[in-house]
Amino acid sequence: MNLIKKFFSQTRRPEGFLGKLMLISMNSGHSKMAEWGMSYLPDFIPHQLLEMGCGAGANAKRLMNRYPGAHMTAIDISPLSVSKTEKYNRRMVEAGYCTVSLGNAAHLEFEDESFDLATAFETIYFWGSLEQSFAEIYRVLKNGGYFMICNESDGLDQTSLAFEKIIDGMKNHTAEEIEAALKSAGFAEVKTEHHPSKPWITVLAKKKDL
Repeated sequence: MNLIKKFFSQTRRPEGFLGKLMLISMNSGHSKMAEWGMSYLPDFIPHQLLEMGCGAGANAKRLMNRYPGAHMTAIDISPLSVSKTEKYNRRMVEAGYCTVSLGNAAHLEFEDESFDLATAFETIYFWGSLEQSFAEIYRVLKNGGYFMICNESDGLDQTSLAFEKIIDGMKNHTAEEIEAALKSAGFAEVKTEHHPSKPWITVLAKKKDL
């Protein structure tokens, strides 16, 4: 595996020196896309937040700044990402507003109806079965809760598709594929927004109120 492939493969599960470099680039490189995606979040006040694939912790921090007083639970499959997110949000962790741990979206170790808002930035590419992970997220969301996905790729742009050949286990999904998997998991309302000049998409799904 050449150095370029080794570096970009760190997007899946950062580890070691190259993983540290990748996490640094994630916090800065994804900031504009994350801010754009968050602009479509609904006007509501969540109390329990779940950030999946927390990377180096920048998006967890953005969400806590947006929703002061809410508790953030951030998870990632990478121990290095967990460590970096804890350090990046040390003040909030120490104050009891943020918990960071190892976790997998396909097997969430949380009780039913635990969260008001779940988010996934630049991570569902590596989730394998979207239906299984989305069903788990549906389970842990409260009735009326939201799940937001934000991707740099709409599943059609050639640059992102080329990375599938570089990064093992990566799969770019179209908006239609994501929407279908969300509805299959039980989400009642699903809406996708496309960036006007980039292949970015954000998908917002709502769990039906009972």
